[in-house]
Amino acid sequence: MDYRAAKHFILSKLRAELSDKLHYHGVHHTLDVLKMATEISAGENVGGHDLVLVKTAALFHDCGFVKNKHAGHEHEGCLIAMDALPKFGYPSRDIEVICGMIMATKIPQSPNNLLEEIICDADLDYLGRKDFYSIGDSLFEELQAYHLLQGEQAWNRLQVSFLTAHSFHTRTNKLLREPVKQKFLEELKGLVATY
Repeated sequence: MDYRAAKHFILSKLRAELSDKLHYHGVHHTLDVLKMATEISAGENVGGHDLVLVKTAALFHDCGFVKNKHAGHEHEGCLIAMDALPKFGYPSRDIEVICGMIMATKIPQSPNNLLEEIICDADLDYLGRKDFYSIGDSLFEELQAYHLLQGEQAWNRLQVSFLTAHSFHTRTNKLLREPVKQKFLEELKGLVATY
């Protein structure tokens, strides 16, 4: 498996084909998920071949956005992975594992194993980080650009319901991110209560 070549391929594709309206789901998000997936994997003692699969899934998890639509981008991403990864020596059983990880990130998240839990937590890692508000602002901007959301009050209500329903899956993120996420949830509940 030539992970480096696969990484170069997908990052080039994303840079060339993603819409500039994707303020949140841009290459920067993919690179953030790759970084966090690597860190969470270390915390969960995942290495070797499994780590390569996690990192590959992180790189491909949102590539379906090249189709410029939010609904169904996970399935589109799997189609791209299934087409591209054999060219880089990935066997079909590994591509199945990677597609399982990509599909697990579909909201509401539904991981069935540790690797899927890692990718899900990496995808929404920012919910429990100090850059929560700045990253959230980029998602708000994107949802408005695609006419998927009207106004700041609707956004803050959506964030409260999303954070309330969300759970981190890995031991690592339950420990590191959940307490911070709860603090943001309380702040947002306070704000929404003033509407």
